[in-house]
Amino acid sequence: MENGTSVTQFILLGLSSHPTEQLILSGVFSAVYLVALVGNVLIIVLASLDSRLHTPMYFFLGNLSMVDIGYTSSTVPKMLANYLSQDMSISWAGCLCQMFFFISFGGVECLLLGVMAYDRYAAICHPLHYGLLMSQRACALLAAAAWAMGLANSAVHTSLMSILSFCRDNVLHHFFCDIPPLFQLSCSDTRLNQAITFVLGGAVILGSFLGTLVSYVHIVLAILRIRSRAGRHKAFSTCASHLTVVSLYFGTIIFTYIRPNAAYSQEQDRALPVLYGIVIPTLNPIIYSLRNKEVKGALQRALAWS
Repeated sequence: MENGTSVTQFILLGLSSHPTEQLILSGVFSAVYLVALVGNVLIIVLASLDSRLHTPMYFFLGNLSMVDIGYTSSTVPKMLANYLSQDMSISWAGCLCQMFFFISFGGVECLLLGVMAYDRYAAICHPLHYGLLMSQRACALLAAAAWAMGLANSAVHTSLMSILSFCRDNVLHHFFCDIPPLFQLSCSDTRLNQAITFVLGGAVILGSFLGTLVSYVHIVLAILRIRSRAGRHKAFSTCASHLTVVSLYFGTIIFTYIRPNAAYSQEQDRALPVLYGIVIPTLNPIIYSLRNKEVKGALQRALAWS
């Protein structure tokens, strides 16, 4: 017995068991991962070096980019290594470690999206008090709280998972170690774990989503009061792209974690994390930053300086 289980490793079947499909997936996810790294690193560098981007919005975007790098790095490199080596195994300790980081970065991402929505609400709805509401100290505290709560949430889930027993099947129809598929493999009573996942997941995911939704409702109402049609169109265009990403992200996470374990299917639901754990972190730099004039200007100045 080791850590309450006789299973010392798991087999990650990934998204496909066909060699040709695995080779194609390796190429696709290598390209996506590279885009995610380059885009998010670029945002971090520009937000750090260009003084014109030393604002609350870009401070939080820099944090979001760091989260997205960790988010994709917690799963994609291992998946690519499995496909290329044809060794689909992962140790029990490695499985727990992967789950901890994936859930940590996912939780921090949820909370940061909520904080960023509040930042936009403060900027648009309370412009005269924006400097006070989003002071440097307030921004640091909000970011620190998001990181601390995300890490604490994941630590609870990982600790409870570590005491479960896995004594029969060790094959995961998934490309990484996640909470729902591990519950289905466990030969322990997982009702307590499922209840805590529902409560904590609901607090982090639904709390962040509702906070984001309320902020955007106030933002939309403020935009409707803009007299200029061009101004309304520009503001709605920005909000629409943000809300699309936020809705996809929260929608898929809520569907994955905030539902009964019996309704989860490893084979049918293993593609959902590709959307919220890989695709959306890749799109975030494009949606939130790289289309902005400020970031384009910072990039042009950086290239001219170099």
